[in-house]
Amino acid sequence: MIKAIFLDVDGTLISFKTHAIPASTLEVLWKAHDRGVQLFIATGRAAGDLELLGEIPYDGVVALNGADCLMRDGRVVARHPIPRADFEQAMQLSDKYGFSLAFELNEGLFINRLSPAAEEWSRLVAHPMPVETNLYEMFDRVECCQMCFFFDPELEREVMPQLPGLVTGRWCPIFVDVNVRGIDKATGLAEFASHFGFAHDETMAFGDGGNDVAMLRAAGVGVAMGNACDEALEAADYVTASVDDDGIRKALEHFGVID
Repeated sequence: MIKAIFLDVDGTLISFKTHAIPASTLEVLWKAHDRGVQLFIATGRAAGDLELLGEIPYDGVVALNGADCLMRDGRVVARHPIPRADFEQAMQLSDKYGFSLAFELNEGLFINRLSPAAEEWSRLVAHPMPVETNLYEMFDRVECCQMCFFFDPELEREVMPQLPGLVTGRWCPIFVDVNVRGIDKATGLAEFASHFGFAHDETMAFGDGGNDVAMLRAAGVGVAMGNACDEALEAADYVTASVDDDGIRKALEHFGVID
């Protein structure tokens, strides 16, 4: 029996084409929640960046790829900030290789220097342009749980071995999310499972990107959207239709979570 559902946002709940949640998704999530199934958002976004999900009756958020796990009312379940030494090393590598580096915070994306890739990020997720900021000064004022590096897979392979304490999650070719090594959406799922007392085999997870792979494998039922990347498709137990073709509704019906 499915007691909890974990849902990625971009490309899973929200369409890249419409930047909206399909009406069928809202309907079936309310049905599942009314039947007692707990709903959790599992995203690379910050918890403060979920305005479009206000109509979904979710109970908690695995934000920043598991680095910030919160109840909907803001109570902290678990949090894993970036260590200062790793941040400073990352900034040095940003200067050496010329890629942009940003903090992803509840207040928005704050970046050391704008770049074409950062501007493309803004267009892709329909967000305001990142704010150029002195990140050294900001680090002393905020608790940063996730950075974003704007570079391609080739540069990622050169840079990341120099940051052994950090790990990347990629759901887009132009940038990666960066968190403390050992933290991902699967560890976020585990935090909530422990908090509420449900078992992993009583969970279902939906995703489409590389940063969803660990969660899809950890869940009792891992569902990849039809628009998912190859890694997510391979990790899933079941492949549903795309976000734009009522994929979540079709999967929940297939597994009998709703009628």
